[in-house]
Amino acid sequence: MFGFSVIHLILLGLLVLGLTSCEDPIDIDLQTGPTQLAVDGWITDQPGPQTIKLTKTTGYFDASQPPPALGATVIVADEDSVIREFIDVKKNGNYVWTPKNGEVFGKIGKKYLLGIRYEGQEYISISQMNPVPAIDSLVFREEKPNPFESRTGFRAEFYATDLPKQTDYYWIRSYQNGKRLDGTQNIVVSYDGSFNGSANTDGLLFIQPIRTSINPDSLYNMNDSVKVEVLSITPEAFYFFLQLSTQINNGGLFASPPANVPTNVINRDAKGPKAVGFFGVSAVSSKTVKVEKANIRAKED
Repeated sequence: MFGFSVIHLILLGLLVLGLTSCEDPIDIDLQTGPTQLAVDGWITDQPGPQTIKLTKTTGYFDASQPPPALGATVIVADEDSVIREFIDVKKNGNYVWTPKNGEVFGKIGKKYLLGIRYEGQEYISISQMNPVPAIDSLVFREEKPNPFESRTGFRAEFYATDLPKQTDYYWIRSYQNGKRLDGTQNIVVSYDGSFNGSANTDGLLFIQPIRTSINPDSLYNMNDSVKVEVLSITPEAFYFFLQLSTQINNGGLFASPPANVPTNVINRDAKGPKAVGFFGVSAVSSKTVKVEKANIRAKED
């Protein structure tokens, strides 16, 4: 067969069998590097308390929750030298600023400085609160989640128009019955209402894939409460989310080598331990709609 005799094929089979039978488990002792400060800080202009979460990094294969970074001093200052202190009241790594009655954090166009003092190190970061367009409407269409299912659900679509005559970056978030959709596929960012500069969409309606990116895999159900938020972000935040999504969803035959996602949190001592994570400030527009007859549209052909 194909130029081989039977004896050649038998010898080849024995060789392959011998190779496959020599598999022994090998335990690799991976050294754990030094822990780093991890910053999860996103401040908005919405009413209510604002939180900056600080934790410490753990080993790559450690599946436990990262430990909180306790005992830090955390402040956020604006261009007018107004300083707000964030306090870890519950000692769980969540540093919170609580507004007074009628007070909100942040004004569009202002820059904000985050300052953290932790374990003898000082970390800083700067972000700017940019404008954000209003969400005009949120509607639903009855569809199957996929062609192989018999049941139907309701696919949501929001409508918003990019702000004209400037380059804008957005982060889109969605909620089902008050719970945020936070799967890896739900990291959705937009450049002028489109993808990463794929077309000139300045001042136009957000493109359709962005408008329908707010759905869970199984779609929404009748009487669900659906909330959509559009947040203004900086270019640095836009590319941070793109790289974060790439690393989280990195896999398969053509996966790229793992890489650290850049941070905008800097140690003032260039020789000191580095931090990871991101600090950002956002203006937010939102709309909440219930899946009911008045908000359901005919299916598009």
